[in-house]
Amino acid sequence: MESAIKRHKRHMALATAALLVPLAVACGTQKADSGAVVVQEPVTGIEWRVVSVTAGGTTHRAPAPARLRIDEEGGAAGNLGCNTFSAPATVQGDRITFGGLRTTKMACDSARMAFERILAGALGGQTLTGTTVDGTLTLTNSHGDRVSLTRSTPD
Repeated sequence: MESAIKRHKRHMALATAALLVPLAVACGTQKADSGAVVVQEPVTGIEWRVVSVTAGGTTHRAPAPARLRIDEEGGAAGNLGCNTFSAPATVQGDRITFGGLRTTKMACDSARMAFERILAGALGGQTLTGTTVDGTLTLTNSHGDRVSLTRSTPD
């Protein structure tokens, strides 16, 4: 009788693992530094506030209006720090590809314009790797430049 119980428990554990592993893979996963599997959070349909851009080893803090939203229909829009922009965008796994940015042509102070050029250079026409952790999104391009974002909170 005891061996039948042990067999049943072993079969239940295997059946549970067989159900959970494909679900974890389908949700999108990545290896954390500790080796643990981390489930990626969605990046589309969320208003992201740009916190900073690190380019060429220098981190540049974002002005308040800098924002990004990627929709599920293949587009992105936001604010580069002064001007608004839109661009085609595709998300495939952890890869996010932005087409050329279309922007308004307003002039702002020199610090905001400088940040805008850096952010536009990091996003426009680039394929970036996106990593989400606890409400933050980090986009890294092939040059190692990073855009750090956080979920916007309603005003």
